[in-house]
Amino acid sequence: MKKYHGAFIKNEREIGCLRQANRMVANILDAVGDMVKPGITTAMIEDLALKMCAGYGVKPAFQGYCGYPYATCCSVNEQVVHGFPSNRPLDEGDIVSVDMGVEYEGFVGDAARTYAVGNVSDMARRLMQVTEESLYVGIDKARAGNDVYEIGAAVQAYVEKAGFGVVRRFVGHGVGARMHEKPEVPNFRPSMPGLVLHNGMVIAIEPMVTEGTYEVDILADKWTAVTRDGKLAAHFEHSVAIRPEGPEILSISDRGLNRETWRA
Repeated sequence: MKKYHGAFIKNEREIGCLRQANRMVANILDAVGDMVKPGITTAMIEDLALKMCAGYGVKPAFQGYCGYPYATCCSVNEQVVHGFPSNRPLDEGDIVSVDMGVEYEGFVGDAARTYAVGNVSDMARRLMQVTEESLYVGIDKARAGNDVYEIGAAVQAYVEKAGFGVVRRFVGHGVGARMHEKPEVPNFRPSMPGLVLHNGMVIAIEPMVTEGTYEVDILADKWTAVTRDGKLAAHFEHSVAIRPEGPEILSISDRGLNRETWRA
């Protein structure tokens, strides 16, 4: 890897390792989607992820990272990100966001999806739809020569036009040999110019969208972020390589690109 203004440029071998790491993550998220239904617990999601990591012979990237105790982040309803898996059964109408990472050959895969638990409200379904669609709107701006903040501007415009809020406290990031590398990838448009994207960069784009206010609070566990007004939040994430032919989504499962997860 070589650096460009602090951001790492990956070669073909390194992008290949990132592609494999993200494929494993996407396969795990597919399996999570298969099991999500009323009555299961997020602890069961955690157990599934751990077993699949063991089967792949890889380490969960989140577990132990900055002291985080679990392999997955499972955030239910008003929880935005970093929710702890628990033994509370999911109820009909809940939504659950699952963020997951693995380490493979020294490189990190990172992706997230939000799932409907049984039949959900029209508001919840629309929130998930807009959040997932905003992710692809942002990915379309992940091109060499663009300011990285153009991604956030596109996400923010799409989300706010739909009447939802964009979380400011947490952002996307570069990803590679470390979970969080430069550049930061906000889901909104900061006032100052950002880093110019170059071929070989790999970034995690992850809109976190709220039904109401974009303000969040952190619970007593010092990890779980919740919406300040207690309304719903959704989260989708892909790891994306900046390539001469355009953005390449790395977090694609063996089933192919799993869009419209919110319909599950």
